[in-house]
Amino acid sequence: LSLATDLPKEVYLHLATYVPKIYCRGPNPAPQREDMLAQHVLLGPMEWYLCGEDPAFGFPKLEQANKPSHLCGRVFKVGEPTYSCRDCAVDPTCVLCMECFLGSIHREHRYRMTTSGGGGFCDCGDTEAWKEGPYCQKHELNTAETDPLVHLSEDMIARAYNIFAIMFQYAVDILTWEKENELPPGLETVNTSRQTKPLKVQVMHSSIVAHQSFGLKLLTWLGNVIGYSDGLRRILCQVGLQEGPDGENSSLVDKLMLSDSKLWKGARSVYHQLFMSSLLMDLKYKKLFAIRFARNYERLQSDYVKDDHDREFSIADLSVQIFTVPSLARMLIIEENLMTTIIKTFMDHLRHRDIQGRFQFERYTALQAFKFRRVQSLILDLKYVLISKPADWTNDLRQKFLEGFDAFLELLKCMQGMDPITRQVGQHIEMEPEWEAAFTLQMKLTHVISMMQDWCALDEKVLIEAYKKCLTVLMQCHSGFTDGEQPIVLSICGHSVETIRYCVSQEKVSIHLPVSRLLAGLHVLLSKSEVAYKFPELLPLSELSPPLLIEHPLRCLVLCAQVHAGMWRRNGFSLVNQIYYYHNVKCRREMFDKDIIMLQTGVSMMDPNHFLMIMLSRFELYQIFSTPDYGKRFNTENTNKDVVQQNNTLIEEMLYLIIMIVGERFSPGVGQVNATDEIKREIIHQLSIRPMAHSELVKALPEDENKETGMESVIEAVACFKKPGLTGRGLYELKPECTKDFNLYFYHFSRAEQSKAEEAQRKLKRQNREDTALPPPVLPPLSPLFASLINILQSDVMLCIMGTILQWAVEHNSYAWSESMLQRVLHLVGMALQEEKQHLENLNEENVITFTFTQKISRPGEAPSNSPSILAMLETLQNAPHLEVHKDMIRWILKTFNAIKKLRESSSTSPVPETEGNIIEEGSRDKDKAERKRKAEIARLRREKIMAQMSEMQRHFIDENKELFQQTLEELATSTSRVLDNSPTVSDTKLTALGPKQTRVTELRQVVTCILCQEEQEVKVDSRAMVLAAFVQRSTVLSKNRNKVIQDPEKYDPLFMHPELSCGTHTGSCGHIMHAHCWQRYFDAVQAKEQRRQQRLRVHTSYDVENGEFLCPLCECLSNTVIPLLPPPRGLFNRLDFSDQPNLAQWMRTISQQIKALYILRDEETASKSEDLILSLVPNEKNGNLPCILDIDMFHLLVSLVLSFPAIYCQDFSGVSLGTGDLHIFHLVTMAHIVQILLTSSTEENGMDQENPNGEEEVAVLTLYKFLCQHTGSALKEMSSGWHLCRSIKAGIMPFLRCSALFFHYLIGVPAPSEIQVTGASQFEHLCSYLSLPNNLICLFQENSKIMNTLVESWCSNNEVKRYLEGKRQAISYARESNKLIDLPDDYSCLINQASNFSCPKSGGDKSRAPTLCLVCGTMLCSQSYCCQTELEGEDVGACTAHTYACGSGVGIFLRVRECQVLFLAGKTKGCFYAPPYLDDYGETDQGLRRGNPLHLCKERFKKIQKLWQQHSITEEIGHAQEANQTLVGIDWQHL
Repeated sequence: LSLATDLPKEVYLHLATYVPKIYCRGPNPAPQREDMLAQHVLLGPMEWYLCGEDPAFGFPKLEQANKPSHLCGRVFKVGEPTYSCRDCAVDPTCVLCMECFLGSIHREHRYRMTTSGGGGFCDCGDTEAWKEGPYCQKHELNTAETDPLVHLSEDMIARAYNIFAIMFQYAVDILTWEKENELPPGLETVNTSRQTKPLKVQVMHSSIVAHQSFGLKLLTWLGNVIGYSDGLRRILCQVGLQEGPDGENSSLVDKLMLSDSKLWKGARSVYHQLFMSSLLMDLKYKKLFAIRFARNYERLQSDYVKDDHDREFSIADLSVQIFTVPSLARMLIIEENLMTTIIKTFMDHLRHRDIQGRFQFERYTALQAFKFRRVQSLILDLKYVLISKPADWTNDLRQKFLEGFDAFLELLKCMQGMDPITRQVGQHIEMEPEWEAAFTLQMKLTHVISMMQDWCALDEKVLIEAYKKCLTVLMQCHSGFTDGEQPIVLSICGHSVETIRYCVSQEKVSIHLPVSRLLAGLHVLLSKSEVAYKFPELLPLSELSPPLLIEHPLRCLVLCAQVHAGMWRRNGFSLVNQIYYYHNVKCRREMFDKDIIMLQTGVSMMDPNHFLMIMLSRFELYQIFSTPDYGKRFNTENTNKDVVQQNNTLIEEMLYLIIMIVGERFSPGVGQVNATDEIKREIIHQLSIRPMAHSELVKALPEDENKETGMESVIEAVACFKKPGLTGRGLYELKPECTKDFNLYFYHFSRAEQSKAEEAQRKLKRQNREDTALPPPVLPPLSPLFASLINILQSDVMLCIMGTILQWAVEHNSYAWSESMLQRVLHLVGMALQEEKQHLENLNEENVITFTFTQKISRPGEAPSNSPSILAMLETLQNAPHLEVHKDMIRWILKTFNAIKKLRESSSTSPVPETEGNIIEEGSRDKDKAERKRKAEIARLRREKIMAQMSEMQRHFIDENKELFQQTLEELATSTSRVLDNSPTVSDTKLTALGPKQTRVTELRQVVTCILCQEEQEVKVDSRAMVLAAFVQRSTVLSKNRNKVIQDPEKYDPLFMHPELSCGTHTGSCGHIMHAHCWQRYFDAVQAKEQRRQQRLRVHTSYDVENGEFLCPLCECLSNTVIPLLPPPRGLFNRLDFSDQPNLAQWMRTISQQIKALYILRDEETASKSEDLILSLVPNEKNGNLPCILDIDMFHLLVSLVLSFPAIYCQDFSGVSLGTGDLHIFHLVTMAHIVQILLTSSTEENGMDQENPNGEEEVAVLTLYKFLCQHTGSALKEMSSGWHLCRSIKAGIMPFLRCSALFFHYLIGVPAPSEIQVTGASQFEHLCSYLSLPNNLICLFQENSKIMNTLVESWCSNNEVKRYLEGKRQAISYARESNKLIDLPDDYSCLINQASNFSCPKSGGDKSRAPTLCLVCGTMLCSQSYCCQTELEGEDVGACTAHTYACGSGVGIFLRVRECQVLFLAGKTKGCFYAPPYLDDYGETDQGLRRGNPLHLCKERFKKIQKLWQQHSITEEIGHAQEANQTLVGIDWQHL
């Protein structure tokens, strides 16, 4: 290759020859072979050419010479964990991979964890992405920021340039090639054979496919090669961005980008990856690429909108990598006018307009809706461009930003007044209008609008210009609105104003007013940044026409009021939804809040009387307040109840609006506050409703563009955190000192929240023994620009409105009025008083008090009506019986009034310190308190008196009806003793269950009640059968070997249980008792109902009737069988005298003979199983095929022997009583168990202090151990310490003894001594005495030494024992550990990482979409996907369900890693989700990982899950969950 003269031609010829041979494959492709051939024949030669030597040496050399990049650039896989720092990231798109995160300073900060959708890359090392800590330990800054080409030789550079140019050109040509039946020039193969035309097409076609496959391979190869050296990366970037001969858009990169939407998915992701690892990793070329991207922006977006693939497969998705880099974004705004480009492109795609040029979304076709969804991504790009705000402005930036702002205003202008609505009268609306599109647009733009304002706020010149532009556009919008509305004059109290005739309830009205709202936002910024006072001459404030500004926002608020009053019911749900979103936390910041601000702006610039009259007119209440006694007429002419109700609601709403206009001054700029005050206030009011979890609070607060609410910085100041218990979540509670800031009419409360908050706050005041008034809080002072706003409270029209409503309340029978109305008026009066008090307290010398509310409310009305003053009416109302609730509030108002009067007097004479007013207040408050105390005392005495009378009467009654009460007391006594049927009747003697000393138990009566027929009955053998509801399930909870599968369950012989306990049955009962026949009747009814239900409709139930399941009739516990209730079975037989009973040796001799006799009597075939049981322990010539002692679980053997024993020996011809049998069987099994423990004990002789090395117990054990050694051919380890052996025997046999004690207790009915139930050292002795074992267990062997030798010999001589001791097989050692669930890591991100590295076992190397961890055995499974479905009993089931059968006998506990959710499965049809044991710092789980807070393991909650599993309650838990939540029943659990 290196000698070739015309390199491109040679390379093309080589490719033309070999590519089709390698990639034109037959019907069975072999990708590995293809890759190998491609590497050898095609890529190998190029690598040699590039390196000039063997690439195996060349590439490592390059790598060594290369300075490692300080950028990480790792491209994320799907599901890989990514981390963003909430303190340091410039915006939420700046993320780190796990490795960089763990080595960075951010792991100590407030970080957010998410799982990647794939495609982004790690921003470690990018100084523009992080406010601090941009480098992790691995990517520490490289100081040598020189030209990367210095590490390469001239020769190498030239060769790299050549080969890259040829290969990149080839790849781009072939991938963007569009002709189906010919190849690009230079790649045609010479085709010699004569073939007909059609076939040739076919051949050509496959060659193109072959070349395209290789083209992709090449791009991947280029990506790998540039990884060796930054120099090579730069050369590739240069080749890619070099303009071709055709000028504009002719570089290779442009070609690829512009044909993006024509390429298939695979090709796209390959070249996007190449761009990321080349262009985006080289800072010089990243800039050049950004310019190319911006120039082609419009075309790329249009292609994307028409494209049929998702966003992540489009080149347009790279905008996030470019536009979020602050320096690039600034450069593109200035040089490429990017802001304007994005907005114009966006506007071009929304072509539907109405006559006024507004967007029109009605009758949207599916295609348009699809396009609209796609176009929204442009808004996201605009957000990226604006997300980092400029600190210093150049003139260029100002100019281009304002150009962009113009374009943005054009966009908002098309939204101003869109989707107008008219009130439906007469009949309901026929079709719900399309409203969602407009709101989607508004929601997506919310952050952009806020960010535009933030940009304007940073530069005074820009702010002034933007304000003027916005005002101009608003005027243009208005000029189109006003046609045909006649002017009218309104007058009240001697004031008059001219306005237009307009009724919200009759004309068109729109909720969308973004231009007005933007102007309101900018107006507040003028106030906040004090531009309004610095340069008043530059601002057109004098040109503003306040009535015009307030007109549309006011209409919008009136619309809300009318909807609340029920006047728009016939307009259907679409309107209700619009009103909901208008107030909703997602939209309100740029909708509702700004409308309030606009009204505040209006009031502060016009005569408040005029404002109120216009407001009355828009609320359609002008008539009521301008005509004296209108309300009276209104009440008497039998008017429609609805109309009265509507008007009342409208008056309430209007008063509420005035409260908001005066009181909502927590936006920085309206009041003298900062942003934290605003958030504090939001939090205080949310927590006034009830204590809330962190996530609830976050949801209730508006997020900024960085998804931050600013809550963490202030929450500590206003709330205390309470940690959660085993369930529930951590809650924030409001600090008591913050309740004084509570405002009942807080403007972000919904109706429901307001009433809850009011109730909660009143309750709190009652608890603190305070009066229940909720006076308006003291407010911060207004900014100068808004200062005159306060005069609305003391304006004549306002006083007239207040007076009128109070008048109605005084003469409460002759008017239609409501208490809420009065409550709002009282609140307004309170606000005015607070305001005046503040003014007086902050008085300096030169200030003249202009706020004289107290004087105005003391004045009575004018001559003709002579209405009483507001103050007089309040004093009248204080004692009105129909206003009990408001008494405290009125009292507070009068008290405050007096305090202000005192203040006024003191300030008018000489400035006396203000304490006097407070003293007065205190005095009256103390009086109040004393009065209350006195009343409380009287009430208490009264209560005590009544109680005394009642108890006296009771005693009387009891005396008179003595015999009645006597009876019940006796019954009570008997019933309590009945319940304690376990209480020992013999107290002083030792309780023993077996053997000669067996305790005699007097028969106890046990009386129970059937839960179905409520009849009582004694439990006896001959009475009617009683049963308990029970649930039987297979279980592997105790299993030591889950992999053992019973091959053929039909032929399986369950005679012996292996100590591995691989699978058993578990029976549990809720303990509710029924008559057998009652239960049968109930169960038949359940089945009949199921049959009927199947015919009617297929609704699932949480239990499976076909499999005999039912719910316990009382507690609805899942059950599938019943257990008979019996008295202790052996308690029925008479005990024999033990003196003449055989000892163990004689007993065994007898037994052996009996078995022999039985064998002779019967044929060999019919030998019963129960004989095999005993033969496994008794030496016998026929026990060749029986299991060895190591493979028998002794407790199972004991139970089987004891229960089958009477079947053989019921004749009792040898006088061997059952009691003796029980005792001897128990002793025999215990001895076998001791031998088992000694054989398998792995005690190391550690140097622990031995308490009593040579006691008789220790010596006896050693003797036994040595005896075992003899018989096992001394394969056992030598042991010198008897003490260690003793300890291991005691520890190993305890579980067996506990189980035996329980078994014999229920079998024979001897009560257990209470000491047994206490764990501790003495438990062993008590168990031994109860089971009549010697405390020194070895005595068993010594007492029966005659037969011991033969027994031990026969046990040890088994072949399996020898194999075990030689180490050829395993055996279980004792005591068996109880199983636990797997150990989980403390930090949840470890699990996410583990899951992201897990690929589906069946589809070669693909990442699993829903990796799921089995908590029982720790296996990771690929859940919820077709690839891993298997067939189970003829049904397709998912990986988890299949696994439950292998691992948990059908029951499983899983953790779905990506969802952070626990999954319980039982069988194929049952399952439920359960809260995970991982909590964030706020004590909450994060199911679905939506919040992304760091999660840590909560050990208590994990223990709870483990307990559910160990107690076999999983199925039960699922049953309850499914009963409680019907949606769970419909899920196809078997597919998980």
